Amino acid sequence: MSGTNGWAVEIEDLVKTFGSFVAVDHVSLKVAKGEIFGFLGPNGAGKSTTIRMLCGLLEPTSGRASVNGHDVAAEPEVIRRNIGYMSQRFSLYDDLTVEENIDFFSGIYGVPQEKRAERKEYVLRMAEILERRRAMTRTLSGGWKQRLALGCAILHEPPILFLDEPTSGVDPIARRAFWALIHDLSAAGRTIFVSTHYMDEAENCHRLALMYRGKVIALGAPEALKQELSSHRILRLEISDVLETMRALESLPGIHDVAVFGGGLHVTVDDLDSAKARIRAALAAKRIELKRMEPIVPSMEDVFVAMIAAEDRQAA
Repeated sequence: MSGTNGWAVEIEDLVKTFGSFVAVDHVSLKVAKGEIFGFLGPNGAGKSTTIRMLCGLLEPTSGRASVNGHDVAAEPEVIRRNIGYMSQRFSLYDDLTVEENIDFFSGIYGVPQEKRAERKEYVLRMAEILERRRAMTRTLSGGWKQRLALGCAILHEPPILFLDEPTSGVDPIARRAFWALIHDLSAAGRTIFVSTHYMDEAENCHRLALMYRGKVIALGAPEALKQELSSHRILRLEISDVLETMRALESLPGIHDVAVFGGGLHVTVDDLDSAKARIRAALAAKRIELKRMEPIVPSMEDVFVAMIAAEDRQAA
């Protein structure tokens, strides 16, 4: 496994167990250099455990993985020196100023003394906190804290960044600003490996792995995954009773999934015309008012729900 062939990350049959619990279950994938690669999945799916193994923070139970050509089991120290890592918990020191945090992490990451002033100015500009350089870090908003944490993670100019749910708990405007920074870093040649459970963020990735119960159950570009789902059709329903409608539709032939979206339902079907007739008849029999029924283009959330539902059916 070599990082010289265009792959920044290579994973083969990676497994991590904690006692009898299988947290990561035979995961295999590759991430290209310069790619924004997204790890999408619910809490407990195994995303953070996989990232910690790739960062040299956890030892794999079995399987192999390399980061920038270095084996995660044999060379964890080398990997930690050559990556940037940002965890879902805010990782800086609240009782230091913005500048003091940058100075501290410059030392931790071994930034050469002659480059530290230049790197500090870069981080302050990138995070848009030049005017707050002497402010206590605890006084910053969540969005500024996240940008500062990202800046500190790239002080040593690592080729690969691992971001573990970096925008968790941050408001939507701050999340958009943060993703603009991620795209800038990718355009400059950095590889970004990012986990998220936000569907809109998943759309920003070049490719995605959907993880569920420790396994990768789907892999590909967001548009390709949506195209795969569009072999079925999706109907949006607005009805008077969501729960009773779900019960009425789940056993109908030609219907694959019924999922709650907002105040209505998304129903995945084989054929639009025949499904519409069956749905109208089923709801009429239950005296449920059908306010609206229309076909829609699948979203990443539809992909997410459909893939997980299919996995649960197979497991059952």
